[in-house]
Amino acid sequence: MHIGSQKPAQATTAWLILSGLVVTWGSSFILIKRGLLYFDPVEVGSIRVGITFLFLLPFAVKRLKNLSKKDILWLSISGFAGNFFPAFLFAAAQKGIDSSTAGLLNSLTPLFTLLIGLIIFKIKTKLIQIAGVIIGLIGAAGLINSSGGNDFSFNFGYASLVVLATIFYALNVNLIKAKLQHLNSITITSVAFFIVGFPSMIILLATTDFIPKLTSVPGAWTGLGYLAILAVVGTGIAMIAFNSLIRITTPLFASSVTYLIPVVALIWGIIDGEYLDLSFLLWIGLIIGGVLLVNRSRAKTPLQHTVNKSVKKI
Repeated sequence: MHIGSQKPAQATTAWLILSGLVVTWGSSFILIKRGLLYFDPVEVGSIRVGITFLFLLPFAVKRLKNLSKKDILWLSISGFAGNFFPAFLFAAAQKGIDSSTAGLLNSLTPLFTLLIGLIIFKIKTKLIQIAGVIIGLIGAAGLINSSGGNDFSFNFGYASLVVLATIFYALNVNLIKAKLQHLNSITITSVAFFIVGFPSMIILLATTDFIPKLTSVPGAWTGLGYLAILAVVGTGIAMIAFNSLIRITTPLFASSVTYLIPVVALIWGIIDGEYLDLSFLLWIGLIIGGVLLVNRSRAKTPLQHTVNKSVKKI
């Protein structure tokens, strides 16, 4: 996590931003869990996307006029793959698996980023990185089998939703690398949410009991508060901070957030009384070890910026 020759003040700022991102993104899963106490998964997903859309709306409006039709097309795909579908998938998954398990499985994103880059986008890779993917997937299978105190068949159905979400994240990362690299991250994030925000609001207001629940379900406003924090802080502000971190340090330093998010998610799970087996440590070690192998020597390959962007969260 070397950040280069920087002034002490700038180095301190970089570490503060990194620490804030780790805590923020690592806490996303417990906030989803809290929201699910009052709202169903469809409501949680649409609330999350909808609030983020409203928060980023001023940024999007300023940038829309400078985009081409081709940019809008790719940003639409990016919005659905990187934001819309994962928001609903994570909410649905956490009806059956612990928030800590969801957070740990989220670290599979860099592995799928490598696979999709290799298979679809023909990005060159190394044998050691492929080995990292295999090791990480073994760790994920073991974690699914051990999590929640339930058997593999029960866990797999819900855990597969998180795995699918990480595949969407990985597809989005490769898409940004291949088609949207000429745009800055604030433009990509704000316009992507602008595009998916409208269908999310329609789903929320026209197909769910969201409004009645606010007046009839005790604590619903508290649940909405958790989801608002997730949307504004965990998505909007966090992405802006992450962009700043990349600018003042190096992509390698910024990508280290990927390795630390699962630790925070696990700590929150323990605090919340979630099931913990000592075998978790083995499976977590395999997942993180696999991610480290995937990232090894990537400064010399076209995969560098792709994997670095794979920390885009929940």
